[in-house]
Amino acid sequence: MKSPAPAHMWSIVLVLPSLLAVLQTTTAKKNGIDIYSLTVDSQVSSRFAHTVVTSRVVNRANSAQEATFQIELPRKAFITNFSMVIDGVTYPGIVQDKAAAQEQYSAAVRRGESAGLVKTAGRQTEKFEVSVTVAPNAKITFELVYQELLRRRLGTYELLLKVKPQQLVKHLQMDIHIFEPQGIRLLETESTFMTQELADALTTSQNKTKAHIRFKPTLSQQQKSQNEQDTVLDGDFIVRYDVEQSDSGGSIQIENGYFVHHFAPESLPTMPKNVIFVIDKSGSMSGRKIQQTREALIKILNDLSPKDHFNLIVFDWKATQWTQSLMEASEENLKRATEYASKIHAHGGTNINDAMLLAVKMLDSSNQAELLPKGSVSLIILLTDGEPTEGETNPANIQRNVQEAINNQYSLFCLGFGFDVHYSFLEKLAQDNGGLARRIYEDSDSALQLQDFYHEVANPLLLSVAFEYPSDAVEVVTQDNFRHHFKGSEMVVAGKLQDQGLDVLSAKISGQMHKQNITFQTEASIAQKDFQSPKYIFHNFMERLWALLTIHQQLEQMVSASGDELKALESQALNLSLKYNFVTPLTHMVVTKPEGQEQFQVAGKPVEAARNCVLAISAHFQAFPIILPLPGSCVGQLCVDIQSRGTMKLFEDPGQGLLVAGDYEKGGFSRIKVNIQEPHLHIYATPERLVVTRDRKNSEYKWKQTLFFVLPGLKITMDKMGLFRLSGPDRVNIALVPMDEPQKGLMLLVDDTQHFSNRTDGELGRFYQDIICDPPVGSDDTIRTFRVQGTQYSTTKQLKLKYQGGSNGTDISCWTVKI
Repeated sequence: MKSPAPAHMWSIVLVLPSLLAVLQTTTAKKNGIDIYSLTVDSQVSSRFAHTVVTSRVVNRANSAQEATFQIELPRKAFITNFSMVIDGVTYPGIVQDKAAAQEQYSAAVRRGESAGLVKTAGRQTEKFEVSVTVAPNAKITFELVYQELLRRRLGTYELLLKVKPQQLVKHLQMDIHIFEPQGIRLLETESTFMTQELADALTTSQNKTKAHIRFKPTLSQQQKSQNEQDTVLDGDFIVRYDVEQSDSGGSIQIENGYFVHHFAPESLPTMPKNVIFVIDKSGSMSGRKIQQTREALIKILNDLSPKDHFNLIVFDWKATQWTQSLMEASEENLKRATEYASKIHAHGGTNINDAMLLAVKMLDSSNQAELLPKGSVSLIILLTDGEPTEGETNPANIQRNVQEAINNQYSLFCLGFGFDVHYSFLEKLAQDNGGLARRIYEDSDSALQLQDFYHEVANPLLLSVAFEYPSDAVEVVTQDNFRHHFKGSEMVVAGKLQDQGLDVLSAKISGQMHKQNITFQTEASIAQKDFQSPKYIFHNFMERLWALLTIHQQLEQMVSASGDELKALESQALNLSLKYNFVTPLTHMVVTKPEGQEQFQVAGKPVEAARNCVLAISAHFQAFPIILPLPGSCVGQLCVDIQSRGTMKLFEDPGQGLLVAGDYEKGGFSRIKVNIQEPHLHIYATPERLVVTRDRKNSEYKWKQTLFFVLPGLKITMDKMGLFRLSGPDRVNIALVPMDEPQKGLMLLVDDTQHFSNRTDGELGRFYQDIICDPPVGSDDTIRTFRVQGTQYSTTKQLKLKYQGGSNGTDISCWTVKI
């Protein structure tokens, strides 16, 4: 049985800035896939969020349809479980290291089973996707579980759900349970789609330590109007809360041999700061970027405290300082600085090295001249949108130069503007120097993002904070030393207790305030029963909190590690990820049916065979079909005539790291996408334009524009005839050509197909598995049957025109099959 094309899709997308869940379905009920139940249950205990998303789907169409479950998470959230219930049987996800997961997934695909691979796409953005075919009138339940430690930013913890079901859902319910033994100080909800009718579906209850928010709209409340079946649910649902803070040493909670210590003193005086803003004004910052940077910088300057000192450095191919030394944030100086900032214009190259060394030199000289207040905090804030192109351009050399210059004296914070920026370079640069990196998204609110980040570091309260616990009580702890603590944030330490420890766990926290040292002390009973209510917590959640925090910190340390240290950190993080079933950048999750219960039966084992057949795709370009060499023992050539319309996966080969997909309409392809895994490359082609994405940098080209681009193991070319080609040694070569006749469309050409692996799949890729050519039936030698992956194809011998990149073609005789 042939796999149906993924014409209908349902998806849930999760995006978490702190805990941000986006629930989105992309298939309307009219297309057959109906979500009749969608529930979210989130339990937050001691800032640790355990969220379960359950969706029940039914296929009301008369034919099999494909439902796709999609998830997008930031690096701080880990998926811990995903399962599907099909025909009453549960198929759980299995977390494995990347290599094992990829092999299991590929094996399932080779067997023709319904399988999905859940994997991370990078340390900054993690993407997950699982697809399954739904039989007519069949029901499937998807269940996703993910966990995250909520971080305190600007004085609150935030849980935000972006709700976009895109259809009315009979049973839609969200429940958020919060349990904080410290006491809940603040609780609020916000929504961008709430109507008066929907407001009646929202209930909130709260006491000193517990809160429950429920959102359960009826079908009529979800409707835009009585005459419309469209849903009004399209936007943000936000829950913000904070807890009671204590300056006596914070709060320690203990559960089943593990503890978590939260510390966020708020009433301490703010320390004076010395801040140098290092601003990229190279040519790539021109237009909206530099305009928003000027706007944000002017507002930030006006937020400086009179006891602060500051300066500005702008750089293009060279670095220029506003004044020779740091200035007091007086009214007059701020006015002068604001006038200077308002006149910053973008042009030139990007000399990050000289700008950073100038900032460090300025702080050094100001300190040596005793121009800065004693006990003050020195910060450097770098904003850039590109890679270094002037002066020292080697990122490793710049990182080494800056680290040696700073020498643990100051903290560096790096803001990467947009997706063209070399973010991993900035991340290591910041981490090596006691700071952090943050991406500023190029959007209408970029200026606000810059201001928000500044506000996070605007009020330093403590320096050199150290947590100490009795060695006979604590076996292991997460990070227990912190460079600085800013107002509105929180320090978190988790650990494992000794088996034979004390009855009371005590903690000592020491740090440096303005002009003096300070010590805090607190303690907690190891036998306390704070977390025994099953309504608000799940078993062993404190242990999982410790493991999650440990993994996060190991992943962060890996950014600056190398050699044996890097290998050790990676091994430790991988072992914890596997032990606690976390999908992290080091693991994948495979969801597949067991053997013997395949959705698609395939006879035999796919093997690599001799390649002596040819496949041509006529694709209704009657004059110029596409010719592809094929494997197998068939005699002659094979042409495939595409009859269906819509999006289709043409080739997918994990061995080649290649994915080719296209949108087919009457007359040809209206869009073709090519993804190459190594080097990481994405091609998006339409009859009007070509977009090449490399390392998140987009370049747009016009057809028939001469192009010659060499990457490791890959060459990208385009000639004046409009032939765009991706080629390289040991690679399947892909070419695209725009066609104007009989109507606008794209042609796909493929050669050197002997490099396809035996794992190749897709509407066309399936023909690179074992292909069996039956002998002609009876006396009619123009009709015969081909069998591919258990599917029979009736073929007819016809004349076709073979296109080879020129204006003319060659007539060929081939066996034509329709798909």
